[in-house]
Amino acid sequence: MALISPSTSQLDPGCHLTLKLAERCSSTRFGALPSDIVELATQCLLDWMGVTIAGADQPAVQILFEEVQDQGGNPQATVIGYHTKASARQAALVNGTASHALDYDDVNWSLKGHPSAAIIPGLLALAEWRGAAGAEFITAFVAGYETACRIGRLVSPSHYRHGFHNTATIGAIGSAAACARLLGLNARTTAMALGIAATQAAGLKSMFGTMCKPLHAGKAAEDGLLAATLAMRGFESRTDVLECVQGFGATQSADFNLEAALAEAPGGYYLRANLFKYHAACYLTHAVIECCLKLRDVFRIRPEDVNSIIVHVDETLDGVCNIQEPKTGSEAKFSLRLIAAFAVAGIDTSSTTSYSISNCEDTRLTELRDKIRVEFVSGWPATKAEVTIDYADWLSDSRSRIASEIYDSGVPADNLAEQRERLRLKFCALVDPIFGPERRRKLVDEINGLVGIQNLEKLLGLCRRTPMDGA
Repeated sequence: MALISPSTSQLDPGCHLTLKLAERCSSTRFGALPSDIVELATQCLLDWMGVTIAGADQPAVQILFEEVQDQGGNPQATVIGYHTKASARQAALVNGTASHALDYDDVNWSLKGHPSAAIIPGLLALAEWRGAAGAEFITAFVAGYETACRIGRLVSPSHYRHGFHNTATIGAIGSAAACARLLGLNARTTAMALGIAATQAAGLKSMFGTMCKPLHAGKAAEDGLLAATLAMRGFESRTDVLECVQGFGATQSADFNLEAALAEAPGGYYLRANLFKYHAACYLTHAVIECCLKLRDVFRIRPEDVNSIIVHVDETLDGVCNIQEPKTGSEAKFSLRLIAAFAVAGIDTSSTTSYSISNCEDTRLTELRDKIRVEFVSGWPATKAEVTIDYADWLSDSRSRIASEIYDSGVPADNLAEQRERLRLKFCALVDPIFGPERRRKLVDEINGLVGIQNLEKLLGLCRRTPMDGA
């Protein structure tokens, strides 16, 4: 593997970037946050909680929980979807993994990863452990989120393209920033925390489709929490980890976009560009899904009518979600061809149960999958897709017809009230089968009232299983 590093002219060891970002983080104040940012932070927690409760029963999470039980620890923080508490770090690890286990959690393209899955688990465990109020949680979440997105812009695009999973690597630093803010660390100590997190940061895109991908989010959350608490106790690191020679930027990217990292965020906050998932698969497949759904519905295309389907997407998707013949449900989430077949065949892409071995092996779906060709173009947004279907028009004369659709899934919602309702419906679908509608309503009420909550004990108590919920 070729060595990657910024050119000498790009890297600027004297720019004090780490300290500047640490200062931004430590100076974040709840009273200065716009109302829509507070609303978006609350929506992120609602969405994160839903996917975490639903993901708690996944095999990877069950294995981690068994490991936690064997290790034991001080009962500091709730393990969501289970009956007990664990140490804050253990809770961050398990909850972070659960929140990414279904690959149904939010994304941000400045980070090029999943911010909430990396930042919330450690922060939530710390907030519960320390008895923090809801407003303190929101403030720290925003501080960590913005820091992570700035670091994402610093090392894009080569960090991700080279094979690093930004949710794991940059996510660990974002988690540290959020936890440092909740602890009230000053700028220098926060920079120490960022350094401690950065030296732990790891995660490979080659693990997509395996249990290690959700583990990346759990490790990011745990490592960031550890970094902040160690820094609080006086553990030292470099305070220039992002920009120093052989630091994070120098070793993990061929890019060092200092101006981008320090520039004003579009709209003032990167959080305003947060994207929620409504299909339970890799976000880079969502534009293809939307195209296929539109074409199927408008032209009433049936799977048996399809002659061929051509999918055009940016070339960067080839190393992310182009598994040709997925064998497992996890692999199905990263297969443009199979997910396009799902959409055309009417398989519910929002249901977590659709991504199964049986659907991977279903002859009707695999035959349709094999009629689909993915063609890559350069210079497109990663969130843009064009789908062209050649089909026999059974509604008229069965002649071959061509229908095309273009969609970009990278545009944030402009109506937060509508988005909240859509997220509530997603939350209902994920949580009702596990906890039932009555407890689900209580959870939604607690999260909606997050700003006024004095501590998170009641909210997180609702997330623990009881004997009535089963094993």
